Parts: sequence; C-alpha cells; structure tokens
Amino acid sequence: MQLLEAQNVTKVFGSGLLGKGRMVAVDGISLAINEEKPTITAIAGESGSGKTTLARLLLGVIQPTTGSILFRGQTLSQMNRHERKEFRRQVQAIFQDPFEVYNPFYKVDQVLTTPVRKFRLAASREEAQQLIEESLRQAGLRPEETLGRYPHQLSGGQRQRIMVARALLLNPKIILADEPVSMVDASLRATILESLMKLKRELGISLVYITHDLTTAYQISENIYILYRGSVVEVGSVEKVIKDPQHPYTRLLVSSIPLPDPDIRWGSEVDIEKKAISASAAGAGLHGCKFANRCPFVMAECHVEAPPLYKTDDDRAVACYLHKQAEPISGREMALSLAG
Repeated sequence: MQLLEAQNVTKVFGSGLLGKGRMVAVDGISLAINEEKPTITAIAGESGSGKTTLARLLLGVIQPTTGSILFRGQTLSQMNRHERKEFRRQVQAIFQDPFEVYNPFYKVDQVLTTPVRKFRLAASREEAQQLIEESLRQAGLRPEETLGRYPHQLSGGQRQRIMVARALLLNPKIILADEPVSMVDASLRATILESLMKLKRELGISLVYITHDLTTAYQISENIYILYRGSVVEVGSVEKVIKDPQHPYTRLLVSSIPLPDPDIRWGSEVDIEKKAISASAAGAGLHGCKFANRCPFVMAECHVEAPPLYKTDDDRAVACYLHKQAEPISGREMALSLAG
C-alpha cells in the first residue's frame, strides 16, 4: 500500500489576460512512498525547479490545480477533521531555516511541548518530559544542554536537530525535509544527515529529502527525482542517475559539482550553457521540451512536443528524445515501480 502518493499533480499560480500571469510551478509530477518499504527519496533541482512547491503539496499546505495527493489511498482534499489530524501527525516536515520556526521570546521547550499538548501524546507532565527527552536523544542532543534555553543560545545545528526531535515526538511514518542542511556549517551537515538516515534505518521512517545539493542527495537517498521548471526530467536509482546521468540537464548539474582535485578546473565541464546559445533559437522551450533553449543536443521535435518519460533501465526513466528508442512510461507507473 502507498503511504503517500502524488498522482500527476500540477500547480499553477496566478492568472491574467491571455495567461500572462500564469506560472506552472509543478507540472504533472507523480511520486509514491510505500508504507511497507521505508525509503529515502531525493527531490533535486536548481532554484525555481518546483521542489518546495511539491513539498507544500505533499504536506497538504496548498492544493493541486489538477491531480491528487493521497495518504493511504485517500485524497487529502476529501479528508474530514479527524483524518486530517492523523495525516498531520504521520507526515511531518523539517524546513530549511530552523530559526524562523522559533519565537525568540520563548524557550525552545515550547516547540516540543506544543505538539505533545495538541496531539495529546502524554497523560501527565512527567510522561511528556520523558517523551521530549527521548526524542532529543534520538536526534543526537543532550536534554540537559538543550531544554530551558532560548533559540539564540543554541547553534544552527542544534536548532535544526530540535526540529528533528519535534518531528520524532509524533512517531511519524514519513518526514519531508526541505533543504534541512543548507543553512548549517559543513561540519554539522554530516551529523544531521546521519541523524536522518538513522531514522529510516532504526525507526522505519521514510524521508523525502528536498535539496539542490546532489552530493548529499547521493550520500543518503536511494531514489532521486530531478526537476527542471516543474517537470521531472530524470528519475530513478540515485546510483545510476548521479553516476551516469542521461538527461542533458542532469549532466549539467552533475558536472557542476566541485571535485576535490586541484588539477581539474571547476566549471571546465560546464560548457553546456555556451553551446546552448548557438544550438537553439531564442524563445525555444515555450512549446515542447522546457530545456530545449539550453540543450546542445536539441532537435526539431524538441520544440514541437514535450518528450514523455522513456524507461532506459528497470529503475530509471528519462524525459528526453535522445532516448526515444526506449519504451515510454507514465510518471505514475515509474513512481509505483520505484516505490515497490
């Protein structure tokens, strides 16, 4: 059974005369997380690719323009109050900037005691304290060094791990982590990422890891969705997608990763932008493939119609006419195949 599923969801913001004010933030994306098979799934792409909008759709914060978000087979928009409360308990979020979550006038204890009270997780104050301390330890924090302090008295890494502890309090089935390490020091990233991997390994919690950083996506996830302007351009096993990218955009992203070799000049592989200017006409990508005006391999058909996903491996699909010899597959079929 699918725990959380996006079925061909599209989100359009704005409107206007002749559609000039319309922005398609998410365009026909399908994704599935299996309840019996906990996984870490990465959603990756540059700024403006639709990652955060997809996260907000999965959390039920916003509604899709078309398509559906389902939790255990039930559409979020059709849930009653009790069912939505259960959904909010089972599907938790960790956001990019932990400081925004805190009220600077209250001690950090408040972000932990509030969900305990709201969801009635404890029968007494002593039981609540025990729950909070246990969740802090699971997130790699010492309660005696954390509780009773104000947000500014803690490091960014500590504040972020308190948000992990807050999510753990509710014993969720899935956590959506939106750029959870982008605002902490590099030395703390490994600690926080290890904490997230531990949740899946020891507690059976699935993770949707949203990031622009392919290095950390490769380190912790099993499957990855590469987004470009709201569409999935490549999806599959993170091992295959990162080590052997097949879509020109994925290749661009992977080649942009700095390598720890002083003899290799960073950016020497990223000539795709320069080639793209002469390889395609201005305005390309308005119809057909969205990446056409940046792609050095652009063909006439790329301007006519957006390519479908082509299944190039058992566990990988690419939306590119360079692979049109492969069998087309729908986004939902691919999502269910990866979910298992």
